[in-house]
Amino acid sequence: MNYRFLAAILLAFAAILSASSAPAQQKSITQEELVRRSQELFDAVTAGDPAPFKKYFAEDAMFFDEKGRNMDKIALVKDIQPLPKGYSGSIKLVNPKSHIEADVAILSYDLDESETIFGQQLSARYHETDTWMRRAGQWQIVAAQVLRYYEDPAPGKADLSKFADYAGTYQLSPERTLTVVSDNDHLYLQRKGRDREELIPEAADIFFRKGVEGRTLFGTDDHGKVDRLIDRRNNEDVVWKKVN
Repeated sequence: MNYRFLAAILLAFAAILSASSAPAQQKSITQEELVRRSQELFDAVTAGDPAPFKKYFAEDAMFFDEKGRNMDKIALVKDIQPLPKGYSGSIKLVNPKSHIEADVAILSYDLDESETIFGQQLSARYHETDTWMRRAGQWQIVAAQVLRYYEDPAPGKADLSKFADYAGTYQLSPERTLTVVSDNDHLYLQRKGRDREELIPEAADIFFRKGVEGRTLFGTDDHGKVDRLIDRRNNEDVVWKKVN
């Protein structure tokens, strides 16, 4: 008997058995598969199902959401809860882009969220970037960051009787001024060397500029006379003093 030949056959057979009994190893991954898994995650958000998050997020994953929260996997999974009664919605992944190389895959995309709250329709847009890594043959998310696209607030109704009081010149420094102009029931802000921008009312005395995050308010002295313009940015104020 050729013992060397027999040994070679036995080794080959053992290798086949070992391969068949070993867990399936995920090799490369495609953008289409990443999108499919990601959409599964967002379907789970509206369903309040944490199972896909347990499956696709690594144990040491870092997650940064649009509210500025920094969560680990435990906190993220705990945050997935069913929507309250009277609430429903959907999140659709659109405009995906990817970079896939060796054991790392980056998927960046937009999210269109639609929400119904007791019959009232709301919508929001986000952008998310996820980093997937292949470890021990399995692809999981190790880091994710979500940003929310800025949207102008809904216009409100202004108190037109106050527009004449708001009009005038405001000073940040002797060299830096701006002018507020009232024109045909509209209020405009004009800075030197720039096009004038309309101050659109959000409420009676709160204004915003189209496409600009922040608010413009007008302050008064103890006698109710307008004496300053307040440029509110992310809850912090830059105050311009009224000079005429």
